[in-house]
Formats: sequence, structure tokens, C-alpha cells
Amino acid sequence: MSPTALSAGPEHGHVTFLGAGPGDPGLLTLRAVEALAHADVLVAEHEVLDVVRQHARQGVSEVHTDTDPSQDPAPGTGAPQLTVVDGTSTTAAVPVVRDAAHLVMEAARGGRRVVRAVSGDPGLDTYAAEEMLACAAAGVPFEVVPGIASAVGVPAYAGVPLRDAQGADVRFVDARTASDRCWTEVGASDGTVVVSTTLDSVAAAAGELVSAGRKPDTPMTVTVAGTTTRQRTWSATLGTIAQTLKQLKVLPSPEGGRPVIAVVGERSAAAQRDQLAWFESKPMFGWKVLVPRTKEQAASLSDQLRSYGAVPHEVPTIAVEPPRTPQQMERAVKGLVTGRYEWIAFTSVNAVKAVREKFEEYGLDARAFAGIKVAAVGEQTAKALIAFGVKPDLVPSGEQSAAGLLEDWPPYDPVFDPIDRVFLPRADIATETLVAGLIELGWEVDDVTAYRTVRASPPPAETREAIKGGGFDAVLFTSSSTVRNLVGIAGKPHNVTVIACIGPATAKTAEEHGLRVDVMAPEPSVHKLAEALADFGAKRRVAAVEAGDPVTRPSERRPGARRRRSTT
Repeated sequence: MSPTALSAGPEHGHVTFLGAGPGDPGLLTLRAVEALAHADVLVAEHEVLDVVRQHARQGVSEVHTDTDPSQDPAPGTGAPQLTVVDGTSTTAAVPVVRDAAHLVMEAARGGRRVVRAVSGDPGLDTYAAEEMLACAAAGVPFEVVPGIASAVGVPAYAGVPLRDAQGADVRFVDARTASDRCWTEVGASDGTVVVSTTLDSVAAAAGELVSAGRKPDTPMTVTVAGTTTRQRTWSATLGTIAQTLKQLKVLPSPEGGRPVIAVVGERSAAAQRDQLAWFESKPMFGWKVLVPRTKEQAASLSDQLRSYGAVPHEVPTIAVEPPRTPQQMERAVKGLVTGRYEWIAFTSVNAVKAVREKFEEYGLDARAFAGIKVAAVGEQTAKALIAFGVKPDLVPSGEQSAAGLLEDWPPYDPVFDPIDRVFLPRADIATETLVAGLIELGWEVDDVTAYRTVRASPPPAETREAIKGGGFDAVLFTSSSTVRNLVGIAGKPHNVTVIACIGPATAKTAEEHGLRVDVMAPEPSVHKLAEALADFGAKRRVAAVEAGDPVTRPSERRPGARRRRSTT
């Protein structure tokens, strides 16, 4: 999209000034998600672009800052320079020497629905206020969708309530713009002070409060990257914060210019943070976990890992391709329509996808399953069928595997079953367990290759280096093939990386490749595997706390440190 394209169309559009919150994408409001889904143009600062982009509709045009967040101009010097990119294009960004207000107005005058996303809450953003005034002056309709302010959201995630039962007074100060009079007023108060500052200016802000009358022994917490999995919080006092940060080697830091939230006050619950720090105490907080599965398979697993505080990194190890000879699949699908089968058994989400694609090719839909009993090997496969419009008749009540499916599968009965044949669409490398079991139960089986699994292309070089160099804290192996394929396309994970396997067979394959297995799922389920890894992380955290050691991620271990074998 070129800058001139913004001005095409009707005279007036609409602008939504949207608060993206302090950083956690889960803190967006329902109204914010709705506005993003209908936006034609998205205007956002660099630090919130990833938060809002995932909710924008496909093809939305984006306008975002083209500056390093740590190099933002000082207040009052004008808005940062912007870049315009086309959401449907991969071409390079086009620099635009205009401020955000000009671009927002131009887009709105072009009849577009514009979303202007800012960090925190729009009501606390200086530039957003100026842009609202510009809209009002020009008669451009606009609305404001509030967001969670960083000064409120970050302390909540750090486990620092701002008020207690006595209802302490709470003051908010932006140290970057605070006047001497402001410091004097908050210094004279005995309430809680929430200071927005930068990491390299924390000590100066603490000094201002002491000079204004606060006692040097007043508790203080400092949080950087609040509400994200990079969050870190340090506790000290106004008089010791500078020395504390120095001892912990926090300063100097590459993030020295990054915004932080500091909470100061006797009744700010800083002393109780060990009990209230719910976010940073998650079992795998900040862990970078490698998920070597296809993107479709990894989605629910990644969501579960995020709930434990982890940062999942999905690396496909297999790719799915059509069978080399599609005629067998075509005959089987036609047999579904003509009544050849009593049952169809799906053993994977990919099998559902393969049949669905073949249906669409022939102009069929879920109604073609009328009169046919449908089986699914597990919950994820069942969900894929339901999304297709088919409710499975049989899902294993116990183990979600071919063996579990056979335990619940009824034997063939010529009195009640008019047809004795089962259609089994599956991968080219599937085992014979289900086929043999069905034959033993008296069924005839059409065992059809519905898709082929091939080794995926290698991941980017930086991912390969992270795998081999210890950049990942853990890796989840959900089958023997994921072990073989990951090692084949990316190399062997570093010895500090926690290895988690879904079962004994997968663990044996991992050990054959020189990997030491730390975690094993109690049953062959990807969600049980994630739970087992979270339990491992929780025990590791407790052990560090009880020993008086700092809680670190596995990737932060000392170079060359030996890893204990611990299989759970």
C-alpha cells in the first residue's frame, strides 16, 4: 500500500482508539478484538503490533513505528517516525515522514475503518489524545476502547496489590515528565506510589522520592517487561535499589532504556510478593519449549504450554502429501456413497483432512456419512470430525490409541450388521495394529493410504543453532518419528535441554539418538505429556527455592554443567 492509497474512497471513515494493554495478548478486551476484526487500516506502535495483529482480518493494511522501542523520542519532541506496509504484500516497508495523527486522519478521510492501537490505555497516551482532538476538529467520527493501563496491570502480574484492607492512597507518577512539585506531593504522602520510568532511571526516581521525604527503607519493587513471559521483578528499598540492581548485574543492560513499573510504599504488599507472585511462579515461566509437530497438531498443545507460562516454538518435522496413487482413495470415497461400508475409522486429524478434501473435490459434504458409523481414535480427531459436521459414534473410553479403539470396537455380528466392511483411511507409515485387530473381530478392512508423511524442510538457521546450542529449555517428543525427523533436519538438542517423551517407545528412540530422557507421560496423550513437563518444572522451582538458589530456566545453567537423569 502506498501513502496515496490511504486517501482513496468516501470522504469520511471511522477511527477506533484502542488500548492494547501492557503486553499480554490475553488482556485485550472483547470490544478490542471485535474492532480489530473489522479494521481496514491498523496503526500501531512497534511494541504492540504483535499483540493486535493476530486479531486483525487477513489483508488489513498496517501502519507501525519504524523505530527501536528503546530509542523513542523524549516527550514533547513529536511522534516517532512511521512505516506503512501492505498487509497482503511481502515487499519492503515504505518510510513515511508524517506523524501518526496525519496518517490516521488521511486513512479515515479515505472512508476506511481505522484502528489506532497504543500500549496500555489510550487515555494515558499523549499522542492518542492529540489524534483524538484532530479527529474531533475535522468531524471524523471516533470511539475509544479502553485498555488495561501498564501502571495497573503490571503490578497485578508482579504480585503487588496496590491497596490493602485499609484502603491506602495510590498515586501514579510518570518519572519521565514529573515536575519537582509532583515529586514533592508524592513524597509528602504515605500512600502507595506507582512510578512509570526506565530501567536506567530507577535509581534516580528512588532518589527523588527520598529527597521529597520518603524514608530510604520504604519497600520498592521494580518490574520490567510486565505481563509477558520476559517479565522480571526485583524487590528492594528506595535506599538499596541501586545497589541491588548492580549486584544482580541488571545495570548496565541492553534493556536499560526499556519502560519499567516501580511500586513504592509500606502497604503495597511488596513484602508478601513471594506468596502473591502468581505469574512468575508458573511451573514453566519463561521456558522456551520446542514443539516438533505440524502446526495444526501443535495448536492445542501450544495453548496448554502457554497456560503454564511457557513460550512454545512450533517446528514441523513432517509434511503431509497426497498418496502417490490416488485411485485407491477415490474408489473408497465412492464406496462410502454407494453403501459399501458399515464403519469408517479415523486414526488422525490428517486422515479427516484427507477425506474432507476428497469430498470437496467430488462436491460432497458431511451428509455422505448418512447411515455409516464413524470412529475416531481420540479427542483431537473427534474435534476435527465435529468441525466437518460429523459426530463420531465411537471414541475410545480409555487409552486414545489404536489399541484403545479396539478395546471398545464391537465384533462383527451378521444379525445386526448388514455390511461387514470397514474403511480405514490412514498414513502410509501407519502400523498394522488396528487392521489386524479388526480382522480378528470379524471385520473386512479396506486399508487405504489417504496421505503420505515425509520429512519436513529444515527450520531456519537460528532455530537449528538454538536447538544444538541449548537455546531451548525443553523439547516435547510425541512419537519416535518426531525424534528421528528433528535430529535429521535440525540436529540433536543440547544436553541442558529437558527431554520429554510421550511413552516408552519414543523414549527408547530418543535414547538411541544419544538423548537423556527427563520426563515421560503417564499415559500416551500429548496433554498428559505437557502436564508431566509442567510438574517437572514445578518440582524444579520448589527445589531451587528450598535450597535458597535463584530460580532459573534449564537453558540458563552453567556451561558444561552435568544434567541429572530424572524420569517421571
